[in-house]
Amino acid sequence: MISTKNVVKVGIAQLDIVKSPDTIRTSGLGSCVGVVLYDETKKIAGLVHVMLPDSSLGKTSTMNLAKFADTGIEALIERLKLEGIQPYRLKAKIAGGAQMFQFTTDKDTMRIGPRNVEAVKAELKKCGIPLVAEDTGGNSGRTIEFNPETCLLNIRTVNQGVCDI
Repeated sequence: MISTKNVVKVGIAQLDIVKSPDTIRTSGLGSCVGVVLYDETKKIAGLVHVMLPDSSLGKTSTMNLAKFADTGIEALIERLKLEGIQPYRLKAKIAGGAQMFQFTTDKDTMRIGPRNVEAVKAELKKCGIPLVAEDTGGNSGRTIEFNPETCLLNIRTVNQGVCDI
């Protein structure tokens, strides 16, 4: 049997959704956080590649909702609702949020990775979505791929191999 599986690729500050048997992937997760929301019974998942913690950091009049934790997760929930997903059925897995550069300053503005993780967790809590697994922090970049059929998030970390959560 020939596999007809496609891999939907999500770029930085983008979001998309996928239905089984397709998978969804994003690369270049340094300080960014990949947030996967999924409904395990309907085998549908969405992924948003969050770049910054808070949309108040946006400096343009036309805002890219997927760029920020607060607006990106909300926008992804809305996309999933268009597919008939009930938000109360959603679960979340996240990866990324690395501290990519070592700074000698304690300035909070330089802690983008940890702040992204905190903002994503706060938004998930606000939306009532349980966070069931995470691979965050450290100082290595990641590529993630989610399979809505198995509900496994495959994580490839620079210098640290591969794992599934």
